[in-house]
Amino acid sequence: MSIYLDHAASTPLRPEAREAWLEATEVVGNASSIHANGQSARRVLEDARERLAAAVGCDPIEIVITSGGTEAVNLALKGLWQTRRSGTSDIVLPDGEHHASIDPVEWIARRDGVGIRSVPLTTSGAIDAAAFAAALPGAALATALVANNEVGTVNPVADLAQAAAAERVPLHLDAIAAFGHVPVSFAQLRGDARPGAGLLAMSVSAHKVGGPIGVGALVVARSARLDPLLHGGGQQRGLRSGTQDVAGAAAFAVAAELAVAELAEESERLSVMRDRLIAGVLATVAGAELLGDPIDRLPGNAHILFPDASGESLLFLLDMAGVSVSTGSACQAGVPEPSHVVTAMGRTEREAREVLRFTLGRSTTDADIDAALRVLPDAVERARAASGPRPDGRS
Repeated sequence: MSIYLDHAASTPLRPEAREAWLEATEVVGNASSIHANGQSARRVLEDARERLAAAVGCDPIEIVITSGGTEAVNLALKGLWQTRRSGTSDIVLPDGEHHASIDPVEWIARRDGVGIRSVPLTTSGAIDAAAFAAALPGAALATALVANNEVGTVNPVADLAQAAAAERVPLHLDAIAAFGHVPVSFAQLRGDARPGAGLLAMSVSAHKVGGPIGVGALVVARSARLDPLLHGGGQQRGLRSGTQDVAGAAAFAVAAELAVAELAEESERLSVMRDRLIAGVLATVAGAELLGDPIDRLPGNAHILFPDASGESLLFLLDMAGVSVSTGSACQAGVPEPSHVVTAMGRTEREAREVLRFTLGRSTTDADIDAALRVLPDAVERARAASGPRPDGRS
């Protein structure tokens, strides 16, 4: 038995995206070359850029192809910081963000000696919109997740974008976990914000929607000023130098198109299976508790607390039973530390070590849910038996 319930980490490559990638690799030429072969490659690249722009709701020129979501986030945060308005300081960073945002912000803070303005999460894992707005005045930039990659809570990003626009603070949105799973439109979220203010950048990644690993994009508003991370050629508006990955862009565009086209139907399908999984777990595992917003959450995400059972032990026990899940972000894989998202929601460090993230995707079936529910109670019982005594002395 092999049941894959870790689609948030990476979801299977779509056959259509694979075909688009293979077809594009047959086009010989560098898209920056002016000869016929180079221009053939450029046509494939620009077609992909147009299709991807349509999927994320922006102009084609605003798409900057990257090596993945982490590069896109780093380009946004470091690039916006370097071009900040004079007289501004500090970076607004909500609690519970992905480490692709936390780490570069902390790096900037250490290097330049600036402050980080934290914003609390609610007990359901959402960014507190009022607290976010209160943290903005005088800030150099702000960042926020569209949806939390661990607990699945969808944030009130329209409110966050409006608040940033009102305070003339550049905003980056990390849409990597959300794009293709809930409606996301860069143009709609940016609205009529004045140049250089409000939503200026939004990151997305191919392998979250059935595209290849190693391809991402940063949507950069026409009015945005960013310093590049990479120099040496001036490609993509000078924001990301280097020979562009034509085949990766083509595959990403196809996967994004399909994900957006199927979003409503697939969201409903996954939500039904997700709710059945949650109900089954809560009915068969004593003390199990759903974390994250019960309604405003990603359709394929079920993040569950199993008191007195180590999440790491559960992961391995389920893996031995043929079920793949996660304890949190795959980008932190191999690091046995408590979930910073769970502690930001007001939970204890012990509870932050007792969670599992089940994420469903395009290949998930009802039979997969049934199989997971069959093996989970025994895994929890064994994990609890193996856990040490609680601080209150109970085993």
